[in-house]
Amino acid sequence: MKRLDQKLARIRAGKYKPTDFIIADAKDGDMGPSLTSSGPKRDKDGNWTRYRTRGEFLDEIAAIVKQDIVDVMLVSASNLELLNERKVFQKSAVQPAIRANDTTCIWRMRGAGYHHSPSRPFRSASLPRVMYGATRAPGNSPASRRIKGTDLGLYSMTFNNDIEADIRSLEAFAAFRAEASALGFRYFLEVFNPNVDTRIDPNVLPHYINDAILRALAGVMKADRPQFLKIAYNGPKALEELASFDPSLVVGVLGGGAGTTRDAFELIHQAERYGARVALFGRKINLAESPLEMVAMLRRVAIGDVKPKEAVKAYHATLKKLGIKPARALEEDSAVTESVLEEAAA
Repeated sequence: MKRLDQKLARIRAGKYKPTDFIIADAKDGDMGPSLTSSGPKRDKDGNWTRYRTRGEFLDEIAAIVKQDIVDVMLVSASNLELLNERKVFQKSAVQPAIRANDTTCIWRMRGAGYHHSPSRPFRSASLPRVMYGATRAPGNSPASRRIKGTDLGLYSMTFNNDIEADIRSLEAFAAFRAEASALGFRYFLEVFNPNVDTRIDPNVLPHYINDAILRALAGVMKADRPQFLKIAYNGPKALEELASFDPSLVVGVLGGGAGTTRDAFELIHQAERYGARVALFGRKINLAESPLEMVAMLRRVAIGDVKPKEAVKAYHATLKKLGIKPARALEEDSAVTESVLEEAAA
């Protein structure tokens, strides 16, 4: 059993402790921004002239899995295939997961404008291929049903208060659930904030999103429900409302933009405090001066070992020991720059 399953079991049993907080590294950006999502290839002095190659990006993923602090590593199906060829997850407690769909709101390639239109459903990955290396589900024998890739994926939706767009998304979600159920494929559900103007009062919007999530799942029985949610952090009130409504629904937050180091630590601190039990970080880890040290400090903040502001100081001290120049001075990096985090900053 992977560490993720053990933690989810304790959370659902009402035995949660901060050490059970789930951290995922979202390295699936090649299905959205594509090449630039690999991140810059930085020198120790902070300078860079190019993005990481695919091979260098895979090396970074392998190093984080080997570190054994994150609980989930989210990647594209094609990168999972290469990582499995390297046997990166073979003896690891880290659960591999793939992005199971790639809706148009994440198509942010250089020069593209797809994300300016209401999100449309789309899927690249083949679930049978990801699970079994085949084009269709195998027979029922234990040998043929052995998982070769992974049986966990991320499915994402975006609600825009647009009846046609939202129905398309819900119909695609229903089709995905049916296929996943037939294959025995598990998923966690990501619900983005709207990617176009919804004409909803900004103060009401976080609650619209909560209602949209719960309405979408109301007709879904236990066997077909997500393992957990991945949503934007829209402040303490909205998160606490959703997390406390139904304890069987494990709520997680997404990392959002890179921001400052303080932003990253504040996000995981506030998420845990107001009821989230999962955090999935993409750019906040990938664009860090030292991704391994960032992961280690995120875990310390999540379990309450250190407060966010002190964690920034400790992170900078570690960078100094490693001879790595920080992207920002300590004072600048200690500032909270994401408005949703300001009110409850520790």
